Amino acid sequence: MFDSRSGEGMVLNWRGPLLAVGIFAVAFATLLLMARQNESNTSDMGSSLREDPYGTSLLFDSYARAGHQVNRSQDEDSLVDQDALSTTAFFIGGQSSDDWKFEKGQFRVGEKFRVRLEQFLARGGRVVLVAPAWKLKSESQGWEVENKWDKTADDSGPAWISPEGNAMPAGSESMYVANDAPWLETDASWTVLYSNAVDANAKADSPVHVHMAMRRVGNGQLIAASQESFLLNEAIKTRPNPALLDFLAGGRPVVWVDETLHGLHQSEGVLWLVQRYRLQVALLLFWGTLLVLLWSMSGDLARRPSRDVDAYLMRQSEGAGVAARRLLQRSVATEKVVAECWEEFRRRSPQEAQAISSDPRSAPRLTAALAQAPLPGYRQLFQLIAERRASAKGLARAHRNTNESSTSATTGPEEARFACMKNP
Repeated sequence: MFDSRSGEGMVLNWRGPLLAVGIFAVAFATLLLMARQNESNTSDMGSSLREDPYGTSLLFDSYARAGHQVNRSQDEDSLVDQDALSTTAFFIGGQSSDDWKFEKGQFRVGEKFRVRLEQFLARGGRVVLVAPAWKLKSESQGWEVENKWDKTADDSGPAWISPEGNAMPAGSESMYVANDAPWLETDASWTVLYSNAVDANAKADSPVHVHMAMRRVGNGQLIAASQESFLLNEAIKTRPNPALLDFLAGGRPVVWVDETLHGLHQSEGVLWLVQRYRLQVALLLFWGTLLVLLWSMSGDLARRPSRDVDAYLMRQSEGAGVAARRLLQRSVATEKVVAECWEEFRRRSPQEAQAISSDPRSAPRLTAALAQAPLPGYRQLFQLIAERRASAKGLARAHRNTNESSTSATTGPEEARFACMKNP
């Protein structure tokens, strides 16, 4: 890394890279601030994050204490990124405010939500659907979930209903059901998990109201519950039922809960787009390219004195401004600017440079000029070159006059007479 002709090594050029890193940092901080501003300000009202008696935060706290990975999602489309075979997706109450459309004279609600469930179930996912806000019917997979209500409220008050012994695991406790709780409308494809008789004095074969049921859907499993009272914080606090919670999770390590049903949405800002579409690698490549471009524009990594005879600073038919810009692009150290200029002049005009450096009067001035700062040193170099060229022109003029005088002295008599006859 040393120049064999100059005997000088490379010197680290820290000004250019420092400028590049500074510009890069400012741009990155600005975009990061913009991304943060694009994130939505959300509220946990009505969601499973609530810690009051009407929330379901204890449900997921219990899962977290049991070793499950609990993911509370504010992006409804992130369900497609989950590993369906190891994930149980919870949808507890609420409704999406923008999931509706009017098509062919019919008002359709929950179409996007139904499609998400179908895709997740088709991949082998397990879905726990609690207190659905509307009827869901999948014609492609053949399942339907709908709540039914009594026209008149039951005055008998809330009740605890026992699990079905042949369907629920041992140790499952009773399920809390409010007096005005709806029930599920099921068919033979469903396995009843919790139910109660329509009439308190009903017989064994009397009709029942189903409050929780399960069925297989292709490779997946769908569990539906008519109401969420049995999962509220107060119910879990007073009557904990770990057997039921283990059954709902189905032995899967990941518990995913949809918070968008409760109005919690993540705005589609810069960070959301990067994470949603997995653009991390592309973003790193972009920042790396930007840093390299800034680095290359700010100067070389090392200041290296140029000694290549073919690399002239000032080329034929180009102005001094272009040559000066090329000199600056080489990142020449300040103390070496005058020496670089003199070296360039020596390559272009070796005879004049040799005459200046060998002249006893100009040689000391040349040495002094090379040791000075760029501006005064350049002025002295310019003056030395100008004086040398002026001296060379004077010598040439004197030599030309001498030649003319000698020519006149050798003029013959006939030529002289002829000149005199022309100028009497």
